[in-house]
Amino acid sequence: MREKELHIAAQAVHQGMAGLTDLNARSRDIFRHIVESFLATGDPVGSRNVSRQLPVTLSPASVRNVMSDLEALGLIYAPHTSAGRLPTELGLRLFVDGLLEVGGLSQTEREQIKSQISGNAEDLLIEDVLSEASGMLSGLLRCAGVVLTEKQIVRLKHIQFVTLEPTRALAVLVGEDGSVENRVVTLPEGLPPSALVQATNYLNARIAGQTLSEARANIQIELERHEAELDALSAKVVEAGLAVWSGADGGRKNLIVRGRSHLLDELTPLDDMERIRRLFDDLEAKKELIQLLELAEQGDGVKIFIGSENQLFSLSGSSLIVAPFQDEEHKTVGVLGVIGPTRLNYARIIPMVDYTAKLVGRLLT
Repeated sequence: MREKELHIAAQAVHQGMAGLTDLNARSRDIFRHIVESFLATGDPVGSRNVSRQLPVTLSPASVRNVMSDLEALGLIYAPHTSAGRLPTELGLRLFVDGLLEVGGLSQTEREQIKSQISGNAEDLLIEDVLSEASGMLSGLLRCAGVVLTEKQIVRLKHIQFVTLEPTRALAVLVGEDGSVENRVVTLPEGLPPSALVQATNYLNARIAGQTLSEARANIQIELERHEAELDALSAKVVEAGLAVWSGADGGRKNLIVRGRSHLLDELTPLDDMERIRRLFDDLEAKKELIQLLELAEQGDGVKIFIGSENQLFSLSGSSLIVAPFQDEEHKTVGVLGVIGPTRLNYARIIPMVDYTAKLVGRLLT
C-alpha cells in the first residue's frame, strides 16, 4: 500500500471511529448484530430479524431508524432495494478495531498447532517448516495460507554452474543445512565452457559459511578492486549468479502460498466466483503481494488488511491477516497468515495466526 493510500485509509478510519464513539448503546448493539450476522452467514440482515434478536424489546420501525443512522455514517449499506443491510468495509474495519472480542486459544488448539508444525521439525528444512505452517493455517481456517520470508537465511556450502545452452546455465546452490535451490542464469554471449568452471571454483573458495548477502558483498568488493583471478567473462558469470541468488534482481523475498482451493469453498452467487477469479489474478501478482506483506513486517503483532484498504485486493474484496516471526536476534525475518473473503471469523483467526507466528519463530531459532 502506498503512503497516500495509507493516509486516506487512516483518515477514513479516524472519521468513522469518531462517528462510532457517538453511537449510543442501542445503536452499537444493532451494528454489532448486523456485522456478526454477516460474518456468520454472509446474508443481509433485516430490521425484523434484528428486533427479534436484541436483548431489549425494540420495534422493527425503531431498528430501521437506527439502521438509517448507521448507513449515513457509512458503516452499513443495502445491497439492493428492499434488502436487509450488510456492513461496509469501513464498518468491518471499525468492528474489528473497536468492537471485536478476541479470545485466546485453548490448550487443545495450541497442542494441535504444535503437533502439526513441530512434530518433525528437526528433520525439515526451513522452507519446509514454513510451508507446513502455511498449509496448517490453510487447513484449519479454510483460507489460503501465505508466508513471506527472506529467500536466503541459511549459510552456504557449495555452488555449481551447469550449462543448459549457450546463453543459459543452471546455478545449483547448496546450504549448510542441506537445502538445495536451482536458478537459471543468463550467460554472456561467447562464454567459453572453462569460464563456468572458473566461476564455480572461484565462488566455492570464498562462500563457505557465509550467507548470500555476505558473500555477494565481499566478492563484489574484491571484483571492484580488480583482485579477482578471473577474466572479464567469468566475472560476469559470478556477478550474474550472485545477483540472481541474493536478490539483486528484485527477488530477495520468498513467497509461499498454500490452499488456494479453499477460496472456492461454499461459493454460490456468480459474483462470488468473479471475486475469486480476481483474487487468483491478484495472487499471481506476487510483487504487489510481497510489498503488502512487507508492510506487515514493520512492527509487532497481527496486521489486518480489509478489502480496498490495499491496492492489491481492491477488486477482489478479500482480507489478509498476517503476523511477523523473528529469529534468535529478535529480528523480523518474515510474516505468515491467511487470505480469505472479508467475511472471516476474525475472532478465531487473529489469535491462531499470532500464536503460529510465535511458534514458527521459536522453531527457526
